[in-house]
Amino acid sequence: MSTRTLITGGLVITAAEEIHADVLIEDGRIAALASAGTQEWAADRVVDATGKYVIPGGVDAHTHMEFPFGGTFSSDTFETGTRAAAWGGTTTIIDFAVQSVGHSLREGLDAYYAKADGKCAIDYGFHMIVSDVNESSLKEMDGLVGEGVTSFKLFTAYPGVFYSDDGQILRAMQKGAANGALIMMHAENGIAIDVLVQQALARGETDPRYHGEVRRALLEAEATHRVIQLARVAEAPLYVVHVSAEEALAELVAARDKGLPVFGETCPQYLFLSTDNLAEPDFEGAKYVCSTPLRPREHQAALWRGLRTNDLQVVSTDHCPFCFTGQKELGRGDFSKIPNGMPGVENRMDLLHQAVVDGHITRRRWIEIACAAPARMFGMYGKKGTIAPGADADVVIYDPAAEQVMSASTHHMNVDYSAYEGKRVTGRVETVLSRGEFVIDRREFTGRAGHGSYVARGTTQYLG
Repeated sequence: MSTRTLITGGLVITAAEEIHADVLIEDGRIAALASAGTQEWAADRVVDATGKYVIPGGVDAHTHMEFPFGGTFSSDTFETGTRAAAWGGTTTIIDFAVQSVGHSLREGLDAYYAKADGKCAIDYGFHMIVSDVNESSLKEMDGLVGEGVTSFKLFTAYPGVFYSDDGQILRAMQKGAANGALIMMHAENGIAIDVLVQQALARGETDPRYHGEVRRALLEAEATHRVIQLARVAEAPLYVVHVSAEEALAELVAARDKGLPVFGETCPQYLFLSTDNLAEPDFEGAKYVCSTPLRPREHQAALWRGLRTNDLQVVSTDHCPFCFTGQKELGRGDFSKIPNGMPGVENRMDLLHQAVVDGHITRRRWIEIACAAPARMFGMYGKKGTIAPGADADVVIYDPAAEQVMSASTHHMNVDYSAYEGKRVTGRVETVLSRGEFVIDRREFTGRAGHGSYVARGTTQYLG
């Protein structure tokens, strides 16, 4: 049965334009747009969006559901995490499948297909974490690109777990240059950081705040510089994840000023939180332990500037929640044992709208960094990230005037604290459609596990 939904009277905002328009949705896709009131369309359901924004569903290109780390797993499942994402106006996530050392990429990817299949409330794709670069895994990369896993993440951090040396990184980049894959890098000098960790613990510096002190901004900058040079040697595009430090951003800016295909992502925690949070007493700082770490507040201005100048293209969450009770507490008495990660998939769209209210970015830039750019970066634009005829009907009706207070008592993420507890923001999701189906209907969850489908992605649309 064909179903038609008509959204009338709203301000449609995409990365390219703002227009008062009616939006016709048919069979899960955007069928047409027309200036408000100029077309008479019959529909099964009419939604009045007067006074509201009509925006593309958010694309969060960096999440970690059911992610193994530090002897535990991130606390959101694909079911709980995608439901929370929908509540926050995000309709597509790209999660990270993990290759374990000694195992194939295929085994890791299949395990994640199994975790997500039939569980997701919204659409999802996968990046692949490559932990073991060898002849076999390099060959496998070609096949994964063919099934829509077109981005691969490597780490200069976490020796003994995810770490790759420069030779391995170079070989993966050469493979990406050949098959069109985008190499994503976690850029911190993990070898040097491990030395500083051991020295800090030997001095009795065990509190969460020392996590931020040992993971120096200069070691993020050094690793960022190094992976940029390796990408130049490989003649490969590069995407640096969770950029947190002004010095690391400066390395990206320098590369982009040379015209190199180097891209960067930051996250809301680096824009809104700081080392002040890591220093909270009574082990509360553990809630804010993530890597790259939170930086002193003065780094924030550089990150906002990078978003305005397009030296940073994407804001993702790096959503990797661990409960304070029983998980973050694994690191009491030793900050290096605190699981690294923070919740945020539900908060991103609202925090970035608050950035519009605060004057950091424009409305169109909000949609660019949260919807269009991540879709384009990871080979989904046209289907995701915009409101245009033929696009998937992933649509959010957003109330720009509603006020809310962020809190663990009201959020839908499966974690026992909010990183933004008590923060007042203006703007709130009212209704969310995923491929034309109502997932959130006037602040009620009407979605279901299994509605979300796997998105086979093309190669990055930023090059050409």
